[in-house]
Amino acid sequence: MERGRFGPASARDLMERGVDGRERVADRHPVRARTRPRRGTPTPRRPLLRRVPGRHVALSRRAPWESRYLRTLLLADLAVGGAAGGLAFELRFGDGLTEYNRDYLVLSALLPVALVAALGLARAYESRFLFVGTDEYQRVIRAGLGLIAGVAMVSYALEIQLARSYVLIALPAATFATVGVRFALRKRLHRARKRGDCLRRVIVVGHELAVIHLARQLQRERYHGLEIVGACLPPQHDGEVGLPVYGTFDDVADAVDASGADTVIVLSCPEIDGQTLRRLAWRLERDEIDLILANALIDVAGDRTTIRPVDGLPMLHVEHPRLEGAARFAKEVVDRLGAAVLVALLSPVLLAVALCIRLDSPGPVLFRQVRTGRDGREFLIYKFRSMYLDAEARLAELRHLNEHDGVLFKIRNDPRITPVGRRLRRFSLDELPQLFNVLLGQMSLVGPRPPLPQEVAQYADDVRRRLAVKPGMTGLWQVSGRSDLPWEEAVRLDLRYVENWSLSLDLVILMRTLAAVVRPSGAY
Repeated sequence: MERGRFGPASARDLMERGVDGRERVADRHPVRARTRPRRGTPTPRRPLLRRVPGRHVALSRRAPWESRYLRTLLLADLAVGGAAGGLAFELRFGDGLTEYNRDYLVLSALLPVALVAALGLARAYESRFLFVGTDEYQRVIRAGLGLIAGVAMVSYALEIQLARSYVLIALPAATFATVGVRFALRKRLHRARKRGDCLRRVIVVGHELAVIHLARQLQRERYHGLEIVGACLPPQHDGEVGLPVYGTFDDVADAVDASGADTVIVLSCPEIDGQTLRRLAWRLERDEIDLILANALIDVAGDRTTIRPVDGLPMLHVEHPRLEGAARFAKEVVDRLGAAVLVALLSPVLLAVALCIRLDSPGPVLFRQVRTGRDGREFLIYKFRSMYLDAEARLAELRHLNEHDGVLFKIRNDPRITPVGRRLRRFSLDELPQLFNVLLGQMSLVGPRPPLPQEVAQYADDVRRRLAVKPGMTGLWQVSGRSDLPWEEAVRLDLRYVENWSLSLDLVILMRTLAAVVRPSGAY
């Protein structure tokens, strides 16, 4: 989605009364909302909003939490910079303060300011790069690399003798700690959004089916922070979208005033051309209402889309996904090094799990099964055994209990799972032996789910695109719901990863995996 800031004239009566008063205002408003809420869905109570003079009520509503989040982000970055400087000083020079290391104490005190300045130059504090996506982390890493390069050039140009060990501890530690702290702050924001806080109120403009699809997706992915409060549909619509309908495409600005929205999402519609969008932008810009254009290519191409003007006409170019070359080699190196480090760190856990399995039920510790990898090549996957030995033989008698759609077989209370196996699946510990598959080059740390050959035999042509990359121990399917996801949604997430993968996206998925494995939902 591409977004810009626009806004309509404010409705004075609405701003004075707040959002809770929009029903009374709508009675006098020229656009009448036809509300068809989902049956059984309670209407959330919202506090009255205090108007900030000269501002639209919706902008006044969202400004406090965004400003609070940015302040927290700034203070966290300063704290991380100070901690990284102190850590580097302690590890390099110890506790004693001498004539030699006094200058490094000053450098440690200046590191937080330098870090924040580098993040600012990398535009890591702009709202459009925060809250969701990988752009924020990419800019933090870019700022860290720029800071390292800047220190190297300044020390060389001015012939300043810096202790390399101090620099190699302080700056990488500050960079990666900043990524970790920002990830933790974002997860806290996402939890608040699941509770219904820190949300943007959205008017959706488009045809009925597209509006329904977007509403379902945003309801499922609440962490995006977009709460649809109404829709504007084309003329001659039936209005059956499960949302308040505030009129047609000509009534968008009035719908924003009537609903107290702060964001407008325009879906792909043949009726809305460039001139219509320009007029809408002019009407929305005065109150800084966000205008988001939802393009159907974004889910397919993502970051591979760029706008290039051709004779004044903006053309959307779609680059090919990076499935070969240097990027793929870098991913191979990161996978194998990461797997080796994890095997070394988790070896006590691996031994403890193996012992528990041997004591729980007869049979081997490891479960081996043929799976399909990149380009359709089959390999033997390793897992900790979580089922009884006759699990495959009992599959036919349990097939009718399948709770999953598509080609997968899943039931919540599978009687074939051992007591220890149920706990292993709860925290995904049964997947740890797949680290050896990663070391052998058969799998990746992050990628699509590794399918069975019989599943691949039922794949449609589009789904076979999942086999263009190595399967992964974790992926978008793992961090988005695991076994609770419908088959079509799991496929969509896997295809999105194949088309848009990057090392920064892998890093985000790995961090989200740590949060996903401690949640009970989807683990069975």
